[in-house]
Amino acid sequence: MYEFFILARDENNHQIIKETLNNFKNLKDQVKKLEIKCFLSNDNDTLDSYLEFHAGAGGTESQDWAEMLRRMYMKWASNKGYIVELISEHKGDEAGIKSSTIKISGDYIYGFLKSESGIHRLVRISPFDSGARRHTSFASVWIYPVINENIDIEIIEKDLRIDTYRSSGAGGQHVNTTDSAVRITHIPTKIVVQCQNERSQHKNKETCMNMLKARLYDYEIKKKEEENQKNVTEKTDIGWGHQIRSYVLQPYQLVKDLRYKIESSNPTDVLNGNIDKFIEAGVLNK
Repeated sequence: MYEFFILARDENNHQIIKETLNNFKNLKDQVKKLEIKCFLSNDNDTLDSYLEFHAGAGGTESQDWAEMLRRMYMKWASNKGYIVELISEHKGDEAGIKSSTIKISGDYIYGFLKSESGIHRLVRISPFDSGARRHTSFASVWIYPVINENIDIEIIEKDLRIDTYRSSGAGGQHVNTTDSAVRITHIPTKIVVQCQNERSQHKNKETCMNMLKARLYDYEIKKKEEENQKNVTEKTDIGWGHQIRSYVLQPYQLVKDLRYKIESSNPTDVLNGNIDKFIEAGVLNK
């Protein structure tokens, strides 16, 4: 390839020069991807992933921010050609979402995204404040793997509380007139999963059980690593003390990862799904 470049340069062939430089860039990108995958050596890294979003305190502000975060990860996945599935969604009172779960399927999804778990902070001039004041909002993102069917997770039926309710669409309208949505609470761990994306209650329950197995598997891994108590504390305190990344839109523009000191001066680009350098930093620093 280098010889072609030298020959094209000597002959002043701009088309071949351009093609060769593009080939160099593509090769560099492929080598970088392979380098990053070398760090994804855990068995779970190859698995698909659930992403769970929760708005922090602050009502509409935080609910809108939670939806912006969900959109960011969905855009990232879409740009990569991954498959995104909406599992559940609880709309905000005026805008955004109170909580939501999505599933992303593709190559090494959990390995890439597992470091994205934590509290994300937004600073901006509020579009919901008539006084145009600056607001700080928090939302959490929790990542856990979609486990394989051959992984045996024991779930005791008496440990479960299963609730059904009607699925709600945009504007609070019911998707159907039956109680097809399902919520399952695992009483010993207080883990809650829910699904409303299917019209069939049976299918929603099946999805919930798969999610619960994934959550319990993730729970046990973290417990063995003596990190579970820390994560439980963080999930109950979506605020200042546990943030991993800050997104500032006003009075200046900056996205900064507080763990790896990675920054971007283009929040719009980041919120449109261009988060590779943050994800790569998480992979390389684990």
